Amino acid sequence: MQALIADLRKVPSFADQPEADLEWFISLSDDRRVEVGEISIREDTPADTMFVFLEGEIRARRESGPADGPAFTARAGDVTGLLPFSRMKNFTVTSRAVKPTRVLAFPSQHFPELFQRMPDLAARLVGLLTDRVRDFTRTEQQHEKLAALGKLSAGLAHELNNPSAAARRSAGALRDCLQRLRVAGRSSTIGPEDCALLAQREEEIRKALKPAEYKDEFARVEREEAIQSWLEARKVQEAWKLAPLLAEANLTDPHLESIAAAAGSSLGPELVRFATLLEMECIAEELETSTARISELIKAIKEYSYMDQAPLQEVDIKKSLETTLTIMNHKLKRGIVVTREYAPDLPRVTAYGSELNQVWTNLIDNAADAMKENGKLLVRAVRENDYVLVEIADNGPGIPPEVQSRIFEPFFTTKGVGEGTGLGLDLVHRIIKKNRGLVTVKSVPGDTRFQIRIPINSTL
Repeated sequence: MQALIADLRKVPSFADQPEADLEWFISLSDDRRVEVGEISIREDTPADTMFVFLEGEIRARRESGPADGPAFTARAGDVTGLLPFSRMKNFTVTSRAVKPTRVLAFPSQHFPELFQRMPDLAARLVGLLTDRVRDFTRTEQQHEKLAALGKLSAGLAHELNNPSAAARRSAGALRDCLQRLRVAGRSSTIGPEDCALLAQREEEIRKALKPAEYKDEFARVEREEAIQSWLEARKVQEAWKLAPLLAEANLTDPHLESIAAAAGSSLGPELVRFATLLEMECIAEELETSTARISELIKAIKEYSYMDQAPLQEVDIKKSLETTLTIMNHKLKRGIVVTREYAPDLPRVTAYGSELNQVWTNLIDNAADAMKENGKLLVRAVRENDYVLVEIADNGPGIPPEVQSRIFEPFFTTKGVGEGTGLGLDLVHRIIKKNRGLVTVKSVPGDTRFQIRIPINSTL
């Protein structure tokens, strides 16, 4: 007993407790030893014991959760398990010893007597519970933010990949075009006078040209074969290579005859040059479109994070919603139809802009998940007295009535195991509250509608 009392006094919460009270505590506790790798707490078993660590170390995590979920560590001197006034019914983690461990297991059924005999200890244990809840919440919030950042990063990488790949393909095609132009330039023997006439004909054709529109692939092949026969009849070398270029440029028979009359014996090289220049115009347009999309995404990222701007500022709600929709496009474009309804006279609001974007992201992401990425999403923003009302609605299955009052509680989630931490809507609630606003939800099957009211003029 004296050795156990000495070990127990090494635990800060018990250091100054009377010896008689420590003897009573030890007499009701189970002195347990846990070897390395052995399970000391198993997930989903009844939480009915408080553990006081005398020696060693254990590590705990949710084995039913994601593989990258947070891990929790308890060492000699810590008090964990079920603490007084905790509402935990079952243990939420499985713990294994990483060092030879010795604990005192105190049954929760003796908590009432503990409060009477050792009131100072009871107050300290309540403080430990508060600290544990705070640390656990902070860890889960950090994990939620990292998970959200991972989703956004993956989506943006996907969105950036398409235009960047298109730009790279266009750059490669331009290199091929330049090589063809060099070869054509060396092969042509056209004189200065014919060159001027040919340039005039080419300009006339360029102005009259329209993009090729073939009803199907067979029509394209037939046109290529017809042009190839035309070229072969005029002794043009490698007609089979040139024909697809001319067909893609949509050159008609009159166009070809006009060029042939001006090019003479240099018909082949001049047709290659002209078709290649037309192709390069199309490639330049593709490059412009691709790089414009990349610039648009980069601009959206800067606006989403309010980079280089003060956190509290006048926020354009319409712009904020549109930026978020751009960022979330990778998740919406697969099968979700987005309808926008913005009031023309929508005023700016004084708020934390980047945090509001987190609100829209969480609500839109939840709506997409509820609709299984196939449905209708409504994004609406109007003025309502001294507030801006933002509605985000989906036609998914809805939120069951029995849980609607709990959806803003921390750690409450209707998603499956490993799919959500239950902090997304808690984050929404806290951010809107921080901005002096109000968030509510109305849900029936086919219409789940989150309403966010943000004061127009508010001193934060």
